[in-house]
Amino acid sequence: MKFTSVLAAGTAAVLALGLTACGSGGGGDDGGGGDGDVTITVLPKNLGNPYFEASTTGAEEAGEELGVTVEEVGPDTASPDAQVPFINTAAQQGVGALVVSANDPTAIGDALEEARSAGTKVVTFDSDTEPQFRDLFVNQASAEGIADKQLELVADQIGGEGEIAILSASANATNQNTWIALMEEKLASDYPDIELVETVYGDDDDQMSFDKTAALLQSHPDLKGIVSPTTVGIAAAARYVSTSEYKGKVAVTGLGTPNQMREYVEDGTVEAFALWNPTDLGYLATQAAAALAAGDITGEEGDTFEAGRLGEFTVGADGEVLLGEPYVFDESNIADFDF
Repeated sequence: MKFTSVLAAGTAAVLALGLTACGSGGGGDDGGGGDGDVTITVLPKNLGNPYFEASTTGAEEAGEELGVTVEEVGPDTASPDAQVPFINTAAQQGVGALVVSANDPTAIGDALEEARSAGTKVVTFDSDTEPQFRDLFVNQASAEGIADKQLELVADQIGGEGEIAILSASANATNQNTWIALMEEKLASDYPDIELVETVYGDDDDQMSFDKTAALLQSHPDLKGIVSPTTVGIAAAARYVSTSEYKGKVAVTGLGTPNQMREYVEDGTVEAFALWNPTDLGYLATQAAAALAAGDITGEEGDTFEAGRLGEFTVGADGEVLLGEPYVFDESNIADFDF
């Protein structure tokens, strides 16, 4: 399923859902599709994040189609400790499935293992745990593809040379750290004239990310670009640069949503950025969770399942299901999307 064709449908939302077979003690034969009283519980990294609000919209869309209840729960802050109580509650309630964007690859592992022991299927999306802690990982795009696209964007915007910095989410965010490691490798091998001078963390907090942007620009007067692989960070960085002396001099790119970034593209602060469709990510993760809870799939490599309007998907190595490829937004197309 190509990401470009999915985006053309104009959908969007954030996935933070979980599957709960109410009163069943876990995901049995009635855990997935309209035959039983099923709830999918979605646990994003944190609430109030536009990206996850979009994925939840997709999750709810899938829930309506499947005849299951989708509920979103989560902490206000993006930390692994804050996610654990919600996982424990889901296990105690005997939910059929839990859909989680992990704030740490291992810190929530014990809680997830207890939930699985209680019969709850676990699907991670957006940000994975170690594979032994979940049944499936619904990945928005390949890690290599995401890292490569961000480097292509910043290299193009700074003319292939100069100093750049990375403004990430939390220091323990699985997906962020994977992309950053791949970008570092790619910089060393393919971009010898671009220097990564610093990586900082805004913890997916708007004000902290804004302040980190200011500090980066003060600490590195020759900085030519900021790459922020998080929707909160890129919007905060663009907001700072848009009213500063650095507008038009320092490129801001990374991963963002069209609604967050539209004004900064239109006013010339941001030339181009990338993302996938978070609505479709939430939709796919919920479809996968329902298939697991119903017993249609087990999460083994080679398993196939139908995901509604997105078509058929096949489980890959390490229980990974891939949504598609990153998509680039710029002045020519950003008006076509609303999420």
